[in-house]
Amino acid sequence: MNARRFDHLDRVIGEIDKIIKTLSVPPRASRDIPDAPAAGDLAEADRLESARLMRVNHSGEVAAQALYQGQALTARDPLVKSAMHQAAAEEIDHLAWCEQRLKELKGQTSLLNPLWYFGSLALGAFAGILGDRASLGFIAETEKQVESHLRDHLARLSVMDLRSRAILEQMTHDEVQHGAKAASLGGKALPFPITWAMRATSTLMTRGSYWI
Repeated sequence: MNARRFDHLDRVIGEIDKIIKTLSVPPRASRDIPDAPAAGDLAEADRLESARLMRVNHSGEVAAQALYQGQALTARDPLVKSAMHQAAAEEIDHLAWCEQRLKELKGQTSLLNPLWYFGSLALGAFAGILGDRASLGFIAETEKQVESHLRDHLARLSVMDLRSRAILEQMTHDEVQHGAKAASLGGKALPFPITWAMRATSTLMTRGSYWI
């Protein structure tokens, strides 16, 4: 009995550690930041816009860590749980790249990140409780929306900001793969009210992180 209590406490501590690291410790990428040809200095207005867009993307990756963490906590199938952990590990690269680029642009991470994190953690856990197929469908829909969001940012970036563009292009490629994998594992399509709520939540996070 004591060993079981220790295992449970150990898992709780491990999850708390993930939260602290995501919100306060600079992430380390397993892949090099996407390279881009050298370009001239950005105009001040373009630098500010790039910094705001990368802050939004950084917040999105913070939320992604929480979503995967919440879903892994409530997943029933060990294969699905493993897939959630693997996806979260791959998303660490995106988090690290966005944070590095944000610093290069003399920008700051969003003050609202703790709010996005805990909200996404609860949402991910709820999706997992609905069942593995629903949870995987949630991931597939999330990645679909993220892909659309990234393509919008690519269209808004200055043509001179080749470094940010290279990062977002690689992120888009990775998100498409994550969504396809979730679908291949048995993710089911979500009803319209849920996808609408997801888009509304994403819009709130995007607008909040753009300015704060």
